Amino acid sequence: MPEKEAVLLLAHGSPEKPEDVPAFLRNITSGRPISPETMKEVEHRYGLIGSSPLLKHTRAQAEGLRRETGLPVYIGMRNWHPYIPAAVEQMLADGITRAAAICLAPHNSRTSVGLYKRSAFAEAGGKIKLEFVESWHDHPLLIQAFSEKLAPAWKQMCERAQTKVPVVFTAHSVPRRTIEAGDPYEAQAKETAALVAAQLPEIKQWKFAFQSQGMSGGEWIGPTVEETILQLKAAGHRAVLVQPIGFVCDHVEVLYDIDIGFKQFAREQGMELDRTESLNDSSTFAAALAALTRKALAQTELSHG
Repeated sequence: MPEKEAVLLLAHGSPEKPEDVPAFLRNITSGRPISPETMKEVEHRYGLIGSSPLLKHTRAQAEGLRRETGLPVYIGMRNWHPYIPAAVEQMLADGITRAAAICLAPHNSRTSVGLYKRSAFAEAGGKIKLEFVESWHDHPLLIQAFSEKLAPAWKQMCERAQTKVPVVFTAHSVPRRTIEAGDPYEAQAKETAALVAAQLPEIKQWKFAFQSQGMSGGEWIGPTVEETILQLKAAGHRAVLVQPIGFVCDHVEVLYDIDIGFKQFAREQGMELDRTESLNDSSTFAAALAALTRKALAQTELSHG
C-alpha cells in the first residue's frame, strides 16, 4: 500500500473571545490556580484587541502550504481548539500514514516546541510515521519572509522620521532557568534577528529584546522592550521600529503587547514606535513551510523505509 502523506501544523492556540480566557489560562497552567488579577488583566487585553486572529491566520498559512505541496494540511493547537488530539484523530480517520509535523514557532524550546512534539507523538502512537521539524530559525526562506516585511516598513519610517531609525527585533521571553538548563531558544532567536538584519545592510543600528515576560515563575530573560526603548532614547533616538521575529502571525502578543503596550510606553517617552507587518499569509513563508515539509517527508522515507 502506498503511503498517504500529510502535514500537521502545531501552534500554541488562542481563545477567540474574552469570555474564553479563563478556560484557556487553565489549559496553559494545567489547572493550577490563577490569581484574579492575572485573569482580569488577560481578559482586559483580549477585550482591547476584540479577538485573537491566530486561528484565522494559521488556517491561511495551512492553505498556502496546501497549495504549495498539494498535500492535506491539519492544524493542532496545544492550548485551545482545534486541539492536537482532535487533529491526529482526524488524520487517522483519513488514512494518513506519514506526516511532517511543523511547530509554528521557528525557535526550539522545551517550554513550547518540546511540549508540542511530545503531544503529537503521544497521539500518533506509532500509527502515523511522524517526522518532527525540531527548529528552523535559520531557514533561508524564513529569513527572506521576515526581510520582505522589514524593508518597506523601515524605509517608510525613516522617511517619516527623516533619519535612519533603529530596529528592535523581539521574541517571547522564557524563564531564565530554561536557558540555564541548556535550552537553545535564546541563541536561535538572536541568530534569526542577525540573519534578517544582514539582508538589509543599510540598517546600521539594531537591538534584540525579549517581550511578554511571564507574570510568575521566577526571573525571565531580557532585556525587555521597555528597557531597550529607554536605551535608544538616551542615545538620542526619537523613533523605533519593532519586528517580532519570534512570532509568525498576529495574535495577542503582537496586537496588544506591541501595538498597544509598547506604543503607549514609547509615547510616554516622547518617542514614536511602529512595527513591521507579521508574516500572516506571506507566500514566501508558505514556501518556507513547503520546503520544510518536503525535507521532513524525505527523512521519514529514509528512517522508516
